[in-house]
Amino acid sequence: MSTNITWHAGLTRKERSELRKQQGCTVWFTGLSASGKSTIAIALEQHLLQKGLACYRLDGDNVRFGLNKDLGFSPKDREENIRRIAEVAKLFADSTTIALTSFISPYKADRQLARELHADTKNTDSPLPFIEVFIDIPVEEAEKRDPKGLYKKARAGEIKEFTGISAPYEAPENAEIHIHSEKTSVEEAVIQITKYLEEKGLLKTLS
Repeated sequence: MSTNITWHAGLTRKERSELRKQQGCTVWFTGLSASGKSTIAIALEQHLLQKGLACYRLDGDNVRFGLNKDLGFSPKDREENIRRIAEVAKLFADSTTIALTSFISPYKADRQLARELHADTKNTDSPLPFIEVFIDIPVEEAEKRDPKGLYKKARAGEIKEFTGISAPYEAPENAEIHIHSEKTSVEEAVIQITKYLEEKGLLKTLS
């Protein structure tokens, strides 16, 4: 990293929140491919927008068309993929937007890094709320869904380092929200997440 840079302070997070009348946070969805992360995140985004809240979804596949199109799926590239997304999500949250991120993010260390980035107060006045949502599904159920045919290709050896088959998924141990997607409808998942955010005071309009 270059040493010839200086942090330029502007509005405090409190001032920005008061002006926009909303608090920012990051809701971090993690889980196997075909667990339902993106489907639930899309429904939650729509629900929060209908409530009049500024909200934006960052999706694992979509981001690889642009910001992270130079990255593959090796452990090192996966780590960099999550690092970049964590930084972008933090910027959205800092702007008082609710950032929804839908990424497999298979490694505990990478998700912890994302959490720590939001907790860092070095250049700001307060930490940012970070809510980890574990979309839990047995790999056998995910394979039954397999809307993109990825598990089938992974089993055939056509996709290398595929999470849950030839690469590990390290499940969260203390996620703020734990959803068993094979037992929970999309609507029920949205209600569960919304209730949690409301209880934490993250959806109230600031006067």
